[in-house]
Amino acid sequence: MILAWVISLLLLCTSLVMYLERLTVLGIIEANTIELAQNRFIEAEHSVLECEHHLTNLSALESPNCNIQSVGKNYWRITSKTKPAIEVHVSVDEKTGLIKRINWRQAFE
Repeated sequence: MILAWVISLLLLCTSLVMYLERLTVLGIIEANTIELAQNRFIEAEHSVLECEHHLTNLSALESPNCNIQSVGKNYWRITSKTKPAIEVHVSVDEKTGLIKRINWRQAFE
């Protein structure tokens, strides 16, 4: 009887260790996924900023990493080509050439 009790305790401890290992692995995967998503989001923001700064002189962009569309008089939509896609609406002042960001959002497919 005592032998069965000891074996059941050992099996319980073994399963507990196995679940703790799985939980640790899932925590590591979660941290890596969050870091990767943040890096991609930062890359998308940098590409949108680059296109935003060169909006008045589009020929200065060597390899644009974004799509630029006119959505009205002096209003532009800039969308990054990288995933996750960031979409920004900006307005350009004709007199001063200043670019003002109206809003931004994460664009989903």
